[in-house]
Amino acid sequence: MKNNTEVVETIIRLSREQNLSISELARRTKMAKSAVSKYFNKTRSFPLNRLDQFAKALKVTPEELLGIPRNFQPITGTVNIPVLGVIACGDPITAEENIDGYIEEPKETLPSGKLFYLRAKGRSMNPTIPDGANVLIRQQPDVEDGEIAAVLLTNENEATLKRIKHSKDIILLLPDNPEYHPIVSSRENPIRILGKALRYMSQL
Repeated sequence: MKNNTEVVETIIRLSREQNLSISELARRTKMAKSAVSKYFNKTRSFPLNRLDQFAKALKVTPEELLGIPRNFQPITGTVNIPVLGVIACGDPITAEENIDGYIEEPKETLPSGKLFYLRAKGRSMNPTIPDGANVLIRQQPDVEDGEIAAVLLTNENEATLKRIKHSKDIILLLPDNPEYHPIVSSRENPIRILGKALRYMSQL
């Protein structure tokens, strides 16, 4: 968003583009010419409570004067998304005992569906997903080939992130890092897809 000086510069530019004199702008805003002139000369700080008057006079929106993008949406609320840790095989995914904490997210940025975060561990998905990144997952029982899923190895109590490939009666869990080997599901090594990876957030 623009500061006061930048707003005045925008008003000056629009006035010139529309061939509006200070006198005409003062008439349209119902202000004294001397006051408008001081804004133009930057000898008086522009009061933002006059923003609507100048926007109407210049036939633009207040948001345009402030430099707010047209697709800007104000944040109207937040949601706490659970971060999962150890997952007991028989428990619901987001059972309280599986939750390590929460990440607060603006509602407007979230996709539909039941969501949770899973913290990436290790380098198997490098460079796509760095170690330690919090990966946003939408809970669903299957994903398309080539998509990254949160997968529970049901002989263990922790989920892993892998790219999925279906092959006849088995599912291949493929790492993006070529230094790691694929995991093959089997009767002895069953898996459970917890959801689809949507995006991640990581600290520098």
